[in-house]
Amino acid sequence: MTAPRVVATPTADVLAAGAVLWRRAASGGVEVAVVHRPRYDDWSFPKGKLDAGETMPFAAVREIAEETGQSARLGPLLGDVRYAVAAGGKVVRYWAAEARGGGFTPGEETDELRWLPPDRATELLSYAHDRDLLARFTRTGPPFSVIALVRHAKAGSRDQWDGDDALRPLSGSGREQAQQLDRLLGLFGPDRLVSAPPVRCRDTVAPLAERLALPVADEPLLGEVGYREDPAAGLARIRELARVAGVTVVCSQGGVIPHVVETLAGAAGLTGVDQDGVPARKGSTWLLTFGPGATLRTADYYDTPTG
Repeated sequence: MTAPRVVATPTADVLAAGAVLWRRAASGGVEVAVVHRPRYDDWSFPKGKLDAGETMPFAAVREIAEETGQSARLGPLLGDVRYAVAAGGKVVRYWAAEARGGGFTPGEETDELRWLPPDRATELLSYAHDRDLLARFTRTGPPFSVIALVRHAKAGSRDQWDGDDALRPLSGSGREQAQQLDRLLGLFGPDRLVSAPPVRCRDTVAPLAERLALPVADEPLLGEVGYREDPAAGLARIRELARVAGVTVVCSQGGVIPHVVETLAGAAGLTGVDQDGVPARKGSTWLLTFGPGATLRTADYYDTPTG
């Protein structure tokens, strides 16, 4: 497993984003997409500069679509590549991304696309940093399952709420965060939605549920009350969800998420992680990827709902 990473926007003169785009081959193995750029006569992974007001994960998905014709869902972060350009320092951030369908049309930026097994792609790639990214992807492998573990958005003040705390709603800024999370979580291609019982948790994923026409399953074991009463049962439920192929969004609370991440990381053999040091801001997301058997492989932390 790779160490947990905080997905924050780096400082650079030029920002860009891309991905190692992969799909399952007919043989059952994995193929990755490599594109040819006629302007540079090179072979590389799809990538490009951020548009104004765009954050890096959104840019990665957009560039994949523009350069390969594929829709994609983001998986684990692979890392940043830094180098100098005429405008100053440049950072390109790369994810692993699963191809979800589409068709390639040659254009001015990319005139050829090849789907290749990783060993053949390594031979074709023009740059050492792309070969390094592919090696990282190959070591981790495509995830069997993904859990996007979300802390609910901002709620109204507890001190100013007289009713049952489970019924305390999102604040105005919390509703805005829920709309932002709808867009961010959509990049991960959710297959199912699960929520702790409090209204503020369910309302956080309501815009996503409405847009994707997905039901929201209620899970008391992953709310603070249920988890406090039986943490082992809550962890067992998380592992059960991790054994289901595809992407599950789970909306939970600040009293649950740090312990879950710390426990899964410990079970995967990652040392130096304790729940006191695991962030879980309101409106943030831990993207957890798993291999078969519900073993944690990667953990990426999106500290804002905009990515």
